[in-house]
Amino acid sequence: MSMKKIITFGELMLRLAPEGYYRFLQADTYGATFGGGEANVAVSLAQFGMDVSFVTKLPAHEIGQAAVNSLRKYGVDTSLITRGGERVGIYFLEKGASQRPSKVIYDRAYSAIAMASKEDFDWEKIFDGAQWFHFTGITPALSDSMAEICLIACKKAKELGITISCDLNYRKKLWTRQKAGEVMAKLFQYVDVAIMNEADAEDVFGIKPENNDVEHGQLNIDGYKSVARQLMERFPIRKCAITLRTSISANDNRWTGVLCTGEDCCFAPEYNVHIVDRVGGGDSFGAGLIYGMTNGFDDQKTIEFAVAASCLKHSIEGDYNMVTVAEVETLMKGDGSGRVQR
Repeated sequence: MSMKKIITFGELMLRLAPEGYYRFLQADTYGATFGGGEANVAVSLAQFGMDVSFVTKLPAHEIGQAAVNSLRKYGVDTSLITRGGERVGIYFLEKGASQRPSKVIYDRAYSAIAMASKEDFDWEKIFDGAQWFHFTGITPALSDSMAEICLIACKKAKELGITISCDLNYRKKLWTRQKAGEVMAKLFQYVDVAIMNEADAEDVFGIKPENNDVEHGQLNIDGYKSVARQLMERFPIRKCAITLRTSISANDNRWTGVLCTGEDCCFAPEYNVHIVDRVGGGDSFGAGLIYGMTNGFDDQKTIEFAVAASCLKHSIEGDYNMVTVAEVETLMKGDGSGRVQR
């Protein structure tokens, strides 16, 4: 039996970051890599040996080609990417340290994907042989036309019996809570697996956990069960997964997650994470969930795999999670000491 494809859809950006912990105002050189929510998920899944395609629109010029090549290098199928438009979106990243948070500045208005039209994507063709479709709340935030395209894609995926996952990924720099709530409520009528961090459900849908204080690092685990339950009451979601990050400083976090199916919730062990690069942490979690669910793992093993995979991502420079299934499984078995393997 041939492996069925996973499709992810969104924007791939050029990431420009000062070296190390330099601030924007100090930097005179920037490292250039690529990244973006759904592309990061695709690369993770390719590292896990899955057959995965990333769909987007990128300019036909060399920077657009460099973006495509960054995915091909890691085994992601890029044959369904539409070429055209003027701009590759850019984001600038200043890495935080200690009590100074990381900063992101977007320069992505009028990018090829934000300006794309629904004629750019033939979903019948894209979904041929696919079993899973993943997107995030970043993609419909890019423009009204992208919101419409996401809805068309979800309807087609549903019609074809394809499982749909969505990471809420609320970005206040892209749209308001009100707009996000309106658009995502329509899309969530089609979503099977909802993925989010501890603040997304409140930001987008006004769903709050009880007795919780994210700012001061107080996470009430039972509160998240109530978030999942409220989401599942409002939308026809089958599973809801939430990453739980307790931020001690920009360098040190505690990291775990919960996966709920109806009334049942499974929790992963909590990891103390010393951060090299936290961008893409949630994306690597989403990829771990998709890997577990498409490979027949039970809910407990799925959440443990997803949290372990994303724990490891925090140790890796760049957006992409460069880890194998074997490395994730080693950590799941309890070898998190970081001792040299030789």
